Amino acid sequence: MTGRHAPETLIARYADGSLPDADAWSLEKHLESCASCAGRVSGAVRATAAGAVLADVRDAVLAAATPAPAEAPPLRTPRLLWAAAPAVRGAWLPAVLLVALGAVLLAHVAGFSGARPLLLAVAPVVPVAGVALSYGRHADPLHELAASTPSAGLRLVLTRTAVVLAVSLPLLTLAGLVLPSPGAPGAAAWLLPGLTLTLAALALGGWLGLRTATAVTGGGWLCAVLAPALATPDGAVARHLSDQLSAYVGGAATQGGWAAAAALCAVLLAARRTAYDRLERF
Repeated sequence: MTGRHAPETLIARYADGSLPDADAWSLEKHLESCASCAGRVSGAVRATAAGAVLADVRDAVLAAATPAPAEAPPLRTPRLLWAAAPAVRGAWLPAVLLVALGAVLLAHVAGFSGARPLLLAVAPVVPVAGVALSYGRHADPLHELAASTPSAGLRLVLTRTAVVLAVSLPLLTLAGLVLPSPGAPGAAAWLLPGLTLTLAALALGGWLGLRTATAVTGGGWLCAVLAPALATPDGAVARHLSDQLSAYVGGAATQGGWAAAAALCAVLLAARRTAYDRLERF
């Protein structure tokens, strides 16, 4: 399909069923955002021999399935839950709780002074890992079915990403607030880095695949933050980790840099949004 609208020959072949699957899929994606072409395709299909049968089936289905007006609003809830469920299913949610509670126990039971720096170092990769674990064949037994729906692609990924962020951000930030903070950045200092790493993983997913992209971004962050602190010769890991985090996430200028990076990643993600239409890669 070329140009802004579908040519008549393409619509005619779609209506009579002779259009190849790849071209039909491309046309259907175009119809999602082009009301003019959608109306032309609808008219072409109604003009075929199957049009009358389809009209009868449609009327029968609508008559049997259309609820009363008062029942209409809840219909969106099951679809939203179906789309978001893998983001809070399996081992990911217990892992978030384990990270948050583990940091609190380290600080208040074991007396570990570096609990907040350690939490701030790990927290940005938690939503990144959550996105990887909530999307794909490994996470969703209905992945192939989801891949064939109009809401598939980037829209589905963003739905599950929003659920991951909605769960992990408040839990980890609350855990950071109850931890002692001698010299460490604030409990919310990780939020912008975490958002940026998540957007970076989604943007890179268009080239590398989502799981590979999350491994690159999350692993890169952990290596950049933890490796220098663990390699210190004097053994003062907590102090060096706190200094490292202060350099990476502390201060208005640094946070402004993370905000700019998040905006750039969002632009790249928007530019590569069509890559997520090919869900079998991820």
